[in-house]
Amino acid sequence: MLLLPITMAVMGVSLLITVVPLMYQHFRDIPHYDYLIQGGVMTMPAIWVVLFSPIAGLLADRFGRRSILMAAMIVYAGIGVAPAFLDNLYAIIVTRVGVGICESVVMTVSTTMICDYFSGKSRERWLAGQTATASLSALAIIPLGGVLAANYGWHGPFYIYIYSLLLVAGVAKYIWEPPPELPPAIGAANAAAAAAPFPWLRILSLCALTMVAAVMFYSIITQNGNAMTILGVTDPRSQALLTMIGSLGVPIGTFLYWGAGRLPIGWLVCVDFLLVGSGFWGMGHAVNPGAYVEAAFVNQLGCGLVLPTMLVWTTRGLAYEIRGRGNGLWQASFAIGQFGSGMLLTFLGKQLGGLLPAFSALSMVCFVVAAAAIAGALLGRKNAQVPAAV
Repeated sequence: MLLLPITMAVMGVSLLITVVPLMYQHFRDIPHYDYLIQGGVMTMPAIWVVLFSPIAGLLADRFGRRSILMAAMIVYAGIGVAPAFLDNLYAIIVTRVGVGICESVVMTVSTTMICDYFSGKSRERWLAGQTATASLSALAIIPLGGVLAANYGWHGPFYIYIYSLLLVAGVAKYIWEPPPELPPAIGAANAAAAAAPFPWLRILSLCALTMVAAVMFYSIITQNGNAMTILGVTDPRSQALLTMIGSLGVPIGTFLYWGAGRLPIGWLVCVDFLLVGSGFWGMGHAVNPGAYVEAAFVNQLGCGLVLPTMLVWTTRGLAYEIRGRGNGLWQASFAIGQFGSGMLLTFLGKQLGGLLPAFSALSMVCFVVAAAAIAGALLGRKNAQVPAAV
């Protein structure tokens, strides 16, 4: 029940992948409809995850976890389904603001509670499992959204938000408020960590890298419908099926993390971004849907590795008293990437002559990050071999 709430964040974007072309057609008479749909409908929740996640983490640290989580789920269900009954693009965008605030609470609090319940390698496996749950749920959510869009138009997928009420019942029955007290064996270490200043430099550095990873992760999610249309696939069902095939790489990459997580962090980040960049390069040069999906699978394999890599790296060593704030900042940085991905690719596509060349440009960014990661790993290894002064 702590893994399943992450699927609510997945619904925020994945459910609407095949709806974007239909909304483009329906709202084409509104000035700047493409930016409004990409930045307002698709990724507007992300900017409010950015703004509210640190607040959500602070509230969780101060007032507890469970009640805040349940309240956010209830509001999410009501406001998430509202666009199914609306035909005003600006009103729909307002509802997406509420969805983003609720997502920020759900993601921050559920991740923080996983860190409360578990420690060490067990915690890292459960955090990776959270990413796996998100990606596996997308395999069902994306085709379901395609079927609903094909049968009921762009309104159809929004009805799925009612699913949140089922999770409220599960959380009420099975989830308990974690006590702040710790066993004596680790209480002293936790007290020392809590007394130390908040590690702003470390957390913000990791958040910056997380933003880059999030832009890459959400690029396919926000633009896949448009890419499929460019390659000649216009049926929502077919788009959803091909997207699902490519997205299989995310859960596979997450499961691979359970083994690859033993690598030094620099080498692991290098491998992650090499895979993501190679996928973008292939997508940018694809001449048919089959080649595109193969490259997208490689890209999503890297995305499945990079998310648990960044989340586990960021949450290591955070004491109970500051864990909510740390997770809130990480969720906010991830959401900045989510919001920026759709807008960035729309801008790059106009500057570079299309969406596929924009994917090629992102591949270059990934290769630079991979090179920087391996350089940092080699430099750190060299410094480790130098005897330290007493």
